[in-house]
Amino acid sequence: MTAHPLASVRALVLALVVALGGCASTPPPDPDPVDPGAAIPPVVSAPVDPDPDPPGGVSTGPSISQRAQSAAEGMLMGAVVGSAFGPFGAAAGAGVMLVYSAITGQVPFQSSGGGGGGGYGYPGSGDEEREAEMEEELEREVARGDALESEIDAELKRQEELLEQIESQEKTSDTAAAALPAPISDENLATRADPRIAPKAPADRELPAAIFDESRATVPKGQWGNPREMTVVKRSLDADRDGKPEEVRFFDAKGGLILRKEQDQDYDGVIDTFASYQGGVLVARQLDRDNNRKLDVWETYAGGVMTSRAVDRDGDGVKDAFYSFAGDSLTEEKHDANNDGKPDLVVVYVKRKRDRSEEDRDRDGRMDTWTTYQVVGSEEIVARVERDTKGRGKPDLFETFSAKAGKPELAKREEDMNGDGKVDVTSIFEGGKLVRREISDPALMPL
Repeated sequence: MTAHPLASVRALVLALVVALGGCASTPPPDPDPVDPGAAIPPVVSAPVDPDPDPPGGVSTGPSISQRAQSAAEGMLMGAVVGSAFGPFGAAAGAGVMLVYSAITGQVPFQSSGGGGGGGYGYPGSGDEEREAEMEEELEREVARGDALESEIDAELKRQEELLEQIESQEKTSDTAAAALPAPISDENLATRADPRIAPKAPADRELPAAIFDESRATVPKGQWGNPREMTVVKRSLDADRDGKPEEVRFFDAKGGLILRKEQDQDYDGVIDTFASYQGGVLVARQLDRDNNRKLDVWETYAGGVMTSRAVDRDGDGVKDAFYSFAGDSLTEEKHDANNDGKPDLVVVYVKRKRDRSEEDRDRDGRMDTWTTYQVVGSEEIVARVERDTKGRGKPDLFETFSAKAGKPELAKREEDMNGDGKVDVTSIFEGGKLVRREISDPALMPL
């Protein structure tokens, strides 16, 4: 028995309507089941604005072009499905699918990402991409936030470390500052600038015992001028930890008073200053200023000021300049230029001004020139010079000077020609020129 074509078409239409019932929001009306010949409803669509302006952020549905593309693809899909029921089935399927796709903008039996309409207005590839982009952007923002938080934490940690470092440096600077000499005042600077003012004894800075390494030592008899062997407390300060202390202090093991101090003042790893104490007070210092491992300065102190100073000016290890102080002023200086152990220049000071001097000009070990000074205003001017020109060990030439415009000017010359201690020739000068000569014994003057 052969099925009637119209019955087959009706069955196809019913099957498609049932199948599409879950896809469309408003399913098309079923054809009249009583009338098998009912015609397929015509496509009726309301006028659509070809270019609508959707409100921001709200989906307005597929456009006309998208609906047309979906209708064409739906019609093709319906024809393929309905072809199983013959030509009439293909025509019916194409019609139904055409109407459905034109209304909904979707092609049945396709995923939301496929088809011409692309499922516009429903979750599709565009929404998924936007959601994926939003998620990626959120992830990037979170990552940036995490990175920024890490940077802030690192900066706070760095600031804390920097504060700790500054505090440590301040403590170190305070300790180092305590080890430095006191600032030079204007008065001290003037004192140091004037060699005729007795220098004050250098003060010892009070340093915390914790920065010293302490041990006990035995000093042999006579090493420091001590009459017998003695035990001392040795405190060493090695600030740079190079194994070479910059300062070593020795204390009496019983009384606790300082006995001696050794220093490396130029930080070259070699001790160059040696200070001696009596009763905890500085009494002497020896220094090596030119780093030749030989002492070249010897100083003594009393009452907190210098009393004497000897200097080796040519670095041969022999003292050749000597300075003596009384109270707070220089009183005498001696020089031994040829290192024969005998001074060849002696200068005596009164109230920090040169008063007189004696000099061995020919370096024969005997003084041969004696000079007396006068103070005019604040200037020291030669007043009288006596010379031993014959090598007799006593002066035989006497010159007297007057002060003119702050300079000495020869006024009179007296000579002992025969060495009997009496003046034989007297010459008078004015303006530095000879104006008169007096001779006691003409036989003594050459023609």
